[in-house]
Amino acid sequence: MLKAVLLDFNGVVINDEAIHRALIDELLLTENLRPLTPADYQQFCLGRSDRACLVDLFEHRGRGLTEAYLQKLIDRKAESYHQKLVALETLPIYDGLKDFLEKLQLQRLAIALVTGAVRAEVQYVLNRSGLASYFPVIVAGDDITASKPQPDGYQLAITKLNQWRQSQAVADSLLDDTAPLLPENCLAIEDTFAGIEAAKKAGIAVVGIAHTYPYHFMQRQANWAVDRFDELDLDRLQVIFSRPKVAV
Repeated sequence: MLKAVLLDFNGVVINDEAIHRALIDELLLTENLRPLTPADYQQFCLGRSDRACLVDLFEHRGRGLTEAYLQKLIDRKAESYHQKLVALETLPIYDGLKDFLEKLQLQRLAIALVTGAVRAEVQYVLNRSGLASYFPVIVAGDDITASKPQPDGYQLAITKLNQWRQSQAVADSLLDDTAPLLPENCLAIEDTFAGIEAAKKAGIAVVGIAHTYPYHFMQRQANWAVDRFDELDLDRLQVIFSRPKVAV
């Protein structure tokens, strides 16, 4: 059965890729390095944590980074990102997300967020947009050392979801099924190739949502593809998950 849905953050919850690209360009400019090309951003940044993106991007430009200086760059970018969002009258949350999250709750599906973004960024967005209560489990870039496309974030999320499910069962008997959550009970929603690969490496089936890449790109990489949240048919997915294990 499908028991949990795990969402990416940038490009799935919030439409902020253009902001991130501009901020990385600003960092490169202040470091006297050549700006991003579209190919650079796709190869080094899309779907990956700031840490992984900056390490590889700087290395590609012939510049090594000490851990201390890398953290300084990450902190500088995080502060600039926060300032950009504070200046926005409305956060660019994707249409249909809240309705989708409500449907997940009605079906008693556990929900988690799995992202390479800094936790403070995630919390600010979720709190300001009124979405924080939907995500009892968040795995952020601060929690892992290996960025997507490695599966570490998804593996940790399953562990944390199992802990949360058990605590809920003990607290108020919310869950009828307290058997351990397995990868085959989970569905990931991703918008990038790195994210799709990470989920699949963790043994999790993936819906590719065409927020960042065209639909046909998602169709080639993910188990299923949709253009928008309202195209996700949870009843149909439950039928599919009740069949023999989905190949990922």
